Amino acid sequence: MNITALRPRLVRYIEPIATVFCRAGITPNQVSLLSLLAGVLCAVFYVYQMFILGSLFLFVSAVLDLVDGSVARQTEKETRFGAVFDWIADKYVDALVILGVGLSGIAILSRFPGFPPVSDFAIVAIAIIGSLMNTFIKPVVYAETGYKDRIGGKIEDPLEGIGFFGRPETILVLLIGGVTGFIWVSVILIAVGTNLSALQRIIYLYGRLS
Repeated sequence: MNITALRPRLVRYIEPIATVFCRAGITPNQVSLLSLLAGVLCAVFYVYQMFILGSLFLFVSAVLDLVDGSVARQTEKETRFGAVFDWIADKYVDALVILGVGLSGIAILSRFPGFPPVSDFAIVAIAIIGSLMNTFIKPVVYAETGYKDRIGGKIEDPLEGIGFFGRPETILVLLIGGVTGFIWVSVILIAVGTNLSALQRIIYLYGRLS
């Protein structure tokens, strides 16, 4: 069970925002682009240690990531490219935001005795790898198993409820860390959580597909 499994319940709160975008004539892909832009701004603010302001833009990016799908459904402009672009934008945001924390110069592991400064870059790299691999598993499963059933324009993911630490958890942890001043804890949690979650999915797939 993860936050992603709750997505259908959250969509209804996003619909009014999506309606505003529809009336403004903004396309789903443009919403995805805005989400990416907000994520880039978050990363920039994180680099300069403006974590509260950066977290505000990260929240905007996360909301827009939900809005683009609702806009596509309301305007009946759901396309395969739109679905792909949404995935790509999400991963750029995730990687850039975590990298922004790493480039901010704050101590992560090196604040503890015995950990050299290089360990901070190592934990950031592990967090980025875990974030990307935890998601990368999904399209590999689609491609190798021929899984392509769609409900509401979105692939009904066989891994949707598998993996305890996905993108929503990553965003939530970053938001909490950015607002509370414990962003370094967020990076450690993401590094550990995303990689363990990826391992959980691999074990699940081994049992199901082998």
